[in-house]
Amino acid sequence: MRRGFTLIVLAAMVLGIIVGLVANQTLSPDQVKSMADGLSIVTDLFLRLIKMIIAPLVFSTLVAGIAHMEDAAAIGRIGAKTMAWFISASVLSLGMGLVLVHILQPGIGLHLDMPPVDATAVSTSNFTFKEFLTHVVPRSIVEAMANNEILQIVVFSLFVGTAISAIEDRAPAVLALVEQIAQIMLKITGYVMLLAPLVVFAALASTVATQGPAILGTYAKFVLGFYFALLLLWSILLGLAALIYKGKMKGLLGAIREPVLLAFSTASSEAAYPKLLENLQAIGLPRQIVSFVLPLGYSFNLDGSMMYCTFATLFVAQVYGIDLTIGQQITLLLLLMVTSKGMAGVPRASLVVIAAALPLFGLPEAGLILILAVDHLLDMGRSGTNIVGNSVATVAVSRWEGKSG
Repeated sequence: MRRGFTLIVLAAMVLGIIVGLVANQTLSPDQVKSMADGLSIVTDLFLRLIKMIIAPLVFSTLVAGIAHMEDAAAIGRIGAKTMAWFISASVLSLGMGLVLVHILQPGIGLHLDMPPVDATAVSTSNFTFKEFLTHVVPRSIVEAMANNEILQIVVFSLFVGTAISAIEDRAPAVLALVEQIAQIMLKITGYVMLLAPLVVFAALASTVATQGPAILGTYAKFVLGFYFALLLLWSILLGLAALIYKGKMKGLLGAIREPVLLAFSTASSEAAYPKLLENLQAIGLPRQIVSFVLPLGYSFNLDGSMMYCTFATLFVAQVYGIDLTIGQQITLLLLLMVTSKGMAGVPRASLVVIAAALPLFGLPEAGLILILAVDHLLDMGRSGTNIVGNSVATVAVSRWEGKSG
């Protein structure tokens, strides 16, 4: 089912490029505009559906994730070491994405016109530290959710999740309700993402028709640049594993090879989880550590997805010629670090996180459609990277516990 869907998406990409090229070469500018307007119905509806699910999805998944963090605290020493590794890996992944997108500059040179800016976006012209601090606290959580003010929703979610975990019985009725909402929103997200092939076709056909073959060069720079960034991340992660695991890297590489290929081919980290769990135990890593670190890693340590969030968001800024200050970029990094947590299992979670971040920094939401056109190709790479990152994390924690297999 999953691989069949992958083939449908890839076929939609090819068909969209072909239709766009033919339209660009054979239709008049007015006809191309009419065609793009017609196709924009599909992409606009998809954007509205994405915006519809952001607030309840972020709130429910983040609250549920934080409320369950007492599991890590109960295990104490192992939990602390695991979370220390995850936080370090998050900073590394997000920071590398931020730096490399500036070095590679995949979006420079396209010069797309800015669409109308959403009225709810924060103005970037006077984005001061004072305004940031006052903006992060919601006057009303209802207002914050109505306006998709993601940072305010995150702050409220942090309070709610922390409060639930601090209550002696952890408010089981409330926690059960939040988890059920999260499950419902995940199902709705799955329904929305079924539109991906149609939206990919519409986005590519419209973009190529209006921008011409030059846009394909920009996409090539974006895809190749991101995979180059992933290779660098792999080199660092596996280098750390070699230092930690000493002379046992051959066994580790053999254990993760099949799960990485499975995640890459299905564009799903979750699809590889059972095999990864089995293989890491087979090379001698202790079951109690593997069964603890991996599930946490799937929620808090999605290295490939986190790198993609910063890389893709800054790509949108480059495409539209928007310069973000250093302060804004650091704020973006911190925001993405928090909002990317607890999103495991969400179909195309990175798109949801990016869609939530764009308006906050005055970046056009239409940039999400640009990314979506090639997102599936990139999803394959980041899914494989998530497997590598969580495998190395498991090895590191096992070694720190003196149980390296």
